[in-house]
Amino acid sequence: MQCLDFRAGAGRLPVYSRTLPREAGSAGVSRRVVTTVLASWHLRVLIDDARLVIDELVANAADHAEGASIRVTITRTERGVRLAVTDMDHRQAVLRSALPGDETGRGLFLVDEISDRWGVDPLPWGKRVWAELALAVE
Repeated sequence: MQCLDFRAGAGRLPVYSRTLPREAGSAGVSRRVVTTVLASWHLRVLIDDARLVIDELVANAADHAEGASIRVTITRTERGVRLAVTDMDHRQAVLRSALPGDETGRGLFLVDEISDRWGVDPLPWGKRVWAELALAVE
């Protein structure tokens, strides 16, 4: 069993991070981790969307990135949560339109539709693809 890495980030907001193998099975682990972390942060209202977003980000890295591992990070923000997957591939994640008969190619489209915003941070050793989910303002 891997150690859970909970810590306060630079802005003193909670952060959870875990390194996983770069494989399709890590999506299931990531969904369970997101559920546990968001429940512990009393953000249950974001769990369904967060599970779908992290699933797509991990699947995208498993299918297209390089390297043996990925890093999943969940950060509590002032408005909600930021989900990120870091890999060792410099190729940019690209939002594209899938045709109705295509079996793949909808991952970042779903992330774009579900999240409030998303992006890619280039890193010296690869990239971080992230998406933010905000709590509804009442």
